[in-house]
Amino acid sequence: MAVDARIRELGNRHTDLQHEIERELKRPAHDPLHISLLKKQKLKLKEEMQSLRQT
Repeated sequence: MAVDARIRELGNRHTDLQHEIERELKRPAHDPLHISLLKKQKLKLKEEMQSLRQT
């Protein structure tokens, strides 16, 4: 049960990062470096979720 809760928590954070990326991209002078860092964080969350699902 704790694994399922952790996966949900990571999924929520993943979604939040996606929304933040979308907001940043809509800004006229968005920061490509900041977007890149957000995408890396999002990928790490996805990888962790996949790892937890395999166990």
